[in-house]
Amino acid sequence: MLPEKYHNFIENLRKIIPAARLITDPLRTLAFGTDASFYRLIPKIVIKAETETEVAQILKIADRHDVAVTFRAAGTSLCGQAITDSVLVIAGSNWKNYQILDEGHRIRLQPGIIGGLANGYLSPFGRKIGPDPASINAAMIGGIAANNASGMCCGTSQNSYRTVSSMRIILHDGTLLDTADPQSRQSFRRTHPKLLENLGNLGRKVKDNPVLADRIRHKFKIKNTTGYSLNSLVDYEDSIDIMVHLMIGSEGTLGFISEIVYNTVVEHPCKASALMIFPCIEYACTAAAVLKQQPVTAAEVMDRASLRSVEDEKGMPSFLKQLSDSSTALLVETRAHTAEELRSNVKAIIHSLGGIETERPLEFTDNVGEYTKLWNIRKGLFPAVGAVRTIGTTVIIEDVAFPIEKLAEATLELQNLFARYHYNNAIIFGHALAGNLHFVFTQDFGIAEEVERYRRFMDDVCKMVVDKYDGSLKGEHGTGRNMAPYVEMEWGQDAYGLMQDIKNIFDPKNLLNPGIIINTNPLAHIENLKPLPKTNPIVDKCTECGFCETSCPSKNLTLTPRHRIVIQREISRLRSASENPARLRQMEDDYIYQGDLTCAVDGMCATTCPVAINTGELSKALRHLKTRDTRTQIWADRIAGNFDRVVGILRTGLKMAHLAHTYFGSRTMENITRLARGISDNRIPLWSRYMPRGVNAPTDFKVHPSSSLKVVYFPSCISRTMGPAKGDPDQDALHEVTLRVLDKAGYGVIYPENMDRLCCGTPFESKGLREQADRKAAELEDALIKASNGGNLPVLCDTGPCLYRMRQAMTPRLHLYEPVEFIHDFLMDKLSYTQLPRTVAIHNTCSSIKMELVDKFQTVARTCAQNVIVPERVGCCGFAGDRGFTYPELNESALKELKAAVSQTCAAGYSNSRTCEIGLSLHSGLYYKSILYLVDECTKSRPHAHC
Repeated sequence: MLPEKYHNFIENLRKIIPAARLITDPLRTLAFGTDASFYRLIPKIVIKAETETEVAQILKIADRHDVAVTFRAAGTSLCGQAITDSVLVIAGSNWKNYQILDEGHRIRLQPGIIGGLANGYLSPFGRKIGPDPASINAAMIGGIAANNASGMCCGTSQNSYRTVSSMRIILHDGTLLDTADPQSRQSFRRTHPKLLENLGNLGRKVKDNPVLADRIRHKFKIKNTTGYSLNSLVDYEDSIDIMVHLMIGSEGTLGFISEIVYNTVVEHPCKASALMIFPCIEYACTAAAVLKQQPVTAAEVMDRASLRSVEDEKGMPSFLKQLSDSSTALLVETRAHTAEELRSNVKAIIHSLGGIETERPLEFTDNVGEYTKLWNIRKGLFPAVGAVRTIGTTVIIEDVAFPIEKLAEATLELQNLFARYHYNNAIIFGHALAGNLHFVFTQDFGIAEEVERYRRFMDDVCKMVVDKYDGSLKGEHGTGRNMAPYVEMEWGQDAYGLMQDIKNIFDPKNLLNPGIIINTNPLAHIENLKPLPKTNPIVDKCTECGFCETSCPSKNLTLTPRHRIVIQREISRLRSASENPARLRQMEDDYIYQGDLTCAVDGMCATTCPVAINTGELSKALRHLKTRDTRTQIWADRIAGNFDRVVGILRTGLKMAHLAHTYFGSRTMENITRLARGISDNRIPLWSRYMPRGVNAPTDFKVHPSSSLKVVYFPSCISRTMGPAKGDPDQDALHEVTLRVLDKAGYGVIYPENMDRLCCGTPFESKGLREQADRKAAELEDALIKASNGGNLPVLCDTGPCLYRMRQAMTPRLHLYEPVEFIHDFLMDKLSYTQLPRTVAIHNTCSSIKMELVDKFQTVARTCAQNVIVPERVGCCGFAGDRGFTYPELNESALKELKAAVSQTCAAGYSNSRTCEIGLSLHSGLYYKSILYLVDECTKSRPHAHC
């Protein structure tokens, strides 16, 4: 039951926002209320806002009812600035519009666009946005701007403060100001003269106080996101310009940024990197000071503890293990417009460091693969600590900055503080050119004495940073609630008074993200700490950073991997504590649909998770627990043991549906099946006009039995039953097309014995039926070993997800390939290709991405067609085997962006999974099919191919 003012607030909102986007249930308020910080507040209401008008109305109604509001984009911030126990407004999935301006020199972005995607849009112009946080592939523009996030290269010259051109702002009273629109500015001056006058007065007050003005300028010579952007008061005269730059780094406490226009920066095409090893931190920092005057774009410092934390990881240089105990590394990058300029840069950099001792020779590489491995050292530091922490403890990453000439001394003092407070696993790394250090350590917040240790440690860190080095307590992560109690310590009474005045000018009732930046509670940073109880070893290492969310097909429908883990932790906590059984029951009941039934178990979350957690495996494990009853096991055993009959029944059913489709037509058939599905309470699977017809089983004959080229071909159970859709111009079954392609290439084809009984086990595994999945995989493995002469012949499976499962479950003796890789590795030189004059779309299935086949897929497709489109913002299709039939809303949500990306230009779509292709066809209007169809169409046999 909501408190009265929240009840009245939401009742007013129901008139303008659909109920589906007003969330009050315990499961989703907890899930959506969680961010990457180590704090926990549960919102009373979560609102998924989709337009500026909605945000304006939310703020007006909140003002009327004195209800506090916090804004959220991706929720990757680390300092607690995106959590609340009041109202959380999420601006994510519907805020993704962008516009390239001035041939890429500017870009207009809405707050829900991921930073990495913005750079993708700018890439054809050789430009990028200035801010480059490490989280750029997960963080959204709204958070990047609101936190003034920076990163390894942008320093203080290319952050959001320096590169913002204009923005659209919604204030606490619902007023919208477009600072790029003269009419909007003029109107705002008429309606809000007092606000602008007060800002102007603050600016004049600072400028009239030379000591304070100089202090502000001095503080922003290094990275600083502690408090508000007071430099706006000395850098600008016009009140609206001051306002724009105060919004940068304001963390949602002054208003809502609904759009921002950035001045972009050059993205140099030529890059080279070097891992420089120095005997001690002093030498490394001396080198950093020298490099600041050289053509260096990044210099990442890493102490010995950092290097030690990753030295055993795959792909790390072997020499890391031989370094001395005091060794310190600088990972240096230089960029240039041309290769000649790059060589000149490298020469100048090496020459500049000639007088500084190193442990290893200075060597740059411009090889992409080699310097990517070097940067993986830096990227692996935070995950390395997270992966080895004790379950239940939190990984904390703090963020401070010092004048570069004091960096070595400050680093050593930080290391001494770690030792004094027994943070023995702490590591230090950071952006040396900016004097910006990150230190990472683990902390147990479940024990009062440990919380007190953290408090005393942070007190001493803050005193050291401020009193001894006049540094920044937050260099780029924002203030949040984590550093709010220390803002006045860093800035002093006069500057802190300015910040209080700014807050009062913009938010007189303190309803916009209260407690953030300005907070009089000296213990705010150690209250409302997030519990991380054990739940399952598969996910217990999760830090709840949210990096997984970008790749999840259910992110805009139900829950993300982070949400699923949060809820499972809460369920485990409630069970363990035996408290609030009603809440536990509701969590368990709501999780069935929100967490389980709409999880595609595709494993894509592991590809973006810093510690490689596959939440799909958690879903499979939970499903496995539900399948242990005797009845389920009996049915699963029967299906596995009579798989040829099951395939036959499916084939017959598809043929009958195809006959009905032919007789009734698409529209009538869709209406009939939609009615039946509704009557059955959605128990009958979804039928669509793109449903495949049934195909006859492959006949057991040999192609070119005498050829010296041989391949074992295993058509998956899907391709043995599901053919093209009724309207598809290509009506041959996939196994027929595959045989044709292999025939043209001169391959002799061998089928495994008893093929219709064989299955890789994927349909069983995805439902948690482990024993049956493993049994089917073992049967197939035995058949393939026999057919391939003990693994001496390559094995081709025509369905990507099945092949991925086979590689996971089977012996490495078998050389297993899906279509894209087999074509790329074996057929490119055995077929004659004619590039077709058409535009096609390709879809990289989850299995293709996990098997690192994206580049090979593009190579094959571009060999076959003149124009190839890989749709933006389309990841996992969400069809998930049969879930596209039973929970079609998952497939629909995952492919929301597809049709607009392909429908106007593409002739057809290609992939490597028949079930995925059904959903892709349905939501694009194109006929998607295997890449083998395209290869078949554009190729001929080469002379002597059959020899």
